Amino acid sequence: MSSWKKWLLSTAGVLIVVAAWLFWPESAAGDVDGIAPAPGTYDTIIRRDSYGVPHIWGATDADAAYGLAFAHAEDDFLTIQQTALAARGKLASVYGPDSAPVDYFVQLLRIPQTVEAGWPQLSPEIRAICEAYADGINHYAQLHPDEALVGLFPMSGRDIVAGFTQKVPLFFGLEATIGSLFEEERPDLSAAGSPAVRYGSNVFAVSPNRSASGETMLVSNSHQPWTGPVAWYEAHITSDEGWDMTGAMFPGMPVLALGHNRDLAWSFTVNHPDLIDVYELDIDPGDSDRYRVDGEWLTLEVGEAPIEVRLMGRLRWDFSQEVLWSIYGPVVRRDHGTYAIRYAGMGETGLVEQLFEMNKATTFKEWEAALDRQDGLPSFSIGYADRTGKIAYVYHGLIPDRDPGYDWSGYVPGNTRETLWDGYVPLDRLPWVVDPAGGFIQNSNSTPFTAGPEGLDPLDYPAFMGVEDQETNRSLRSLELFTADESITPAELKAIKWDVTYDEDSLPALLVDRILGSEWATDLDAALDLLASWDREADPDDPATGLVIMLLAQLLERDVDFDPSQMGSALDVGDTELEVALRAAVASLDENQGSIAPKWSEVNRLVRGDLDIGLGGGPDLLHAVYGDMGDGRFEGIAGDAYVLIVTFNPDGSVTSEAVHQFGSAVLDGDSPHFADQATIFAERRLRPVWFNESDILANLESEYRPGE
Repeated sequence: MSSWKKWLLSTAGVLIVVAAWLFWPESAAGDVDGIAPAPGTYDTIIRRDSYGVPHIWGATDADAAYGLAFAHAEDDFLTIQQTALAARGKLASVYGPDSAPVDYFVQLLRIPQTVEAGWPQLSPEIRAICEAYADGINHYAQLHPDEALVGLFPMSGRDIVAGFTQKVPLFFGLEATIGSLFEEERPDLSAAGSPAVRYGSNVFAVSPNRSASGETMLVSNSHQPWTGPVAWYEAHITSDEGWDMTGAMFPGMPVLALGHNRDLAWSFTVNHPDLIDVYELDIDPGDSDRYRVDGEWLTLEVGEAPIEVRLMGRLRWDFSQEVLWSIYGPVVRRDHGTYAIRYAGMGETGLVEQLFEMNKATTFKEWEAALDRQDGLPSFSIGYADRTGKIAYVYHGLIPDRDPGYDWSGYVPGNTRETLWDGYVPLDRLPWVVDPAGGFIQNSNSTPFTAGPEGLDPLDYPAFMGVEDQETNRSLRSLELFTADESITPAELKAIKWDVTYDEDSLPALLVDRILGSEWATDLDAALDLLASWDREADPDDPATGLVIMLLAQLLERDVDFDPSQMGSALDVGDTELEVALRAAVASLDENQGSIAPKWSEVNRLVRGDLDIGLGGGPDLLHAVYGDMGDGRFEGIAGDAYVLIVTFNPDGSVTSEAVHQFGSAVLDGDSPHFADQATIFAERRLRPVWFNESDILANLESEYRPGE
């Protein structure tokens, strides 16, 4: 054999070996071997009811957290791991270049350093709960190494705290603000206003003087994506140390975010106070690392964020990105300026402890004391009800206590410590409604000034708080429905929650009025007649809703200059833009549905594995469904998800009903609980929540200890 052939064969052999190494599936078996806690470390029992919902018992609170982690991992292990990777700033090492900005964000905000500094400040009880939760994940990983991601294990309690610290700023749009600074042109922050509410949430409470039979009721209706790191997971946690709570949380959370215990209940909606300030730094022309504050030159802390990116197979690329820090906070350096960012909750790690205290509170005073911590929840409106008949609403937030002498709506001067706020508006100075005479509270990502029937005075709250004044269709409808019913039964409360009507002042209604008030070509007469017949209700059988929602989707897809969170913006859309969108909506429905007037349920769909069923409801309705519009269908991706209605009866007992849009088995397509609640959801019904042990045992599907 000639030498060149030998060389070619040997080279080919090397290439084959290299290719095999590059593309051979990586295994985490070595990472997870031996990481489970020793047998007997935790005393935990998992009971699953006939809907697969886990009821976790632990001898201690930490035991219960361990069991919660194991049960949640059985249903959604991948998402829990993805949450932990994101919090570590290692998402790109598994998921490639598109995840690199997430890892940069973690490093820019100093999430690892914040957690390391905050961990010793947490109570020993909370540290034990977080470590126990991590142990539960580690135990599941050791038993299922083929499902474990490489480079993540073992997980620790610090990973759990990091998940909170990394995720919470996303709810008030910090990543969007920072991202805008990376645009080629300097963004106009003063024109941004409150972030548009893409999804939304509802919370309602009714006191005994408004209910028909003396009940106190709360509707928890947070609208979340149906899958992913902020999708709801339902569970019930009990311990011999007094933890007894049912509700929902996100992947990676060792406590419940919302729900009820024996004494009280609460739920959240996203609000939009002004929680972020962008400072324009006065940079030394001769040294870009120096900035002037009160006449003194200070030096930026300059570092490098190492980022590991998976390219293909085992091939990875390591690079670093500059990260800067100032006395105000993280810094972004661009050609159009150098900016520092300061935001609510920066440097804080107390959210898990705050939520745990809320879980175990037994009175309004205890619950309020937990809420008063200034190291936890940075935002969120909150609705509350308890067995004593008390109801309340608070427009909550770690709202910076700013100097009112400055304009905080745009760029803030970064050359003085007068703008360097270091505290928050006290809880008692926030907008509150407690036991209103009218007997109800409501909020749907809307202004707090109409949260109670008597209203609040906007002048009582300084402009620097940035309290929003807009209404949503959901808030307009709930105000109308609650005001009209002076004796609300549980059935009537459910009807309010599942309402599918657009208010006459809602964005879709105003948009239709805008179209019907103009002249159009005669070939659009059929579409105009259909719009004129619309009764503003998104019932499953309605023939006009599909055209209305498709029209809205076409406008949004074309980036037409109107804000879906501002009702009146429908009136500002030009005739040309409207006609293009209307024709596109007509063409899509005609092509894909064979008609411009299909039943709404033929367009509005819930798809889960092999299940494909029709829905009522729609965007910004009390029965909220948000979807991706494609091929003439509106496939749900968010909105009503975990819906919970809690009733405190006159005798002091508590009962509740709930539904999940899919079921408890989040990722297991072979489980009977992968989509067993979808039909209930589509029919706008609820199922019982089994909270008492006798009811759990009467509806028991399985009982086991983790790993057995």
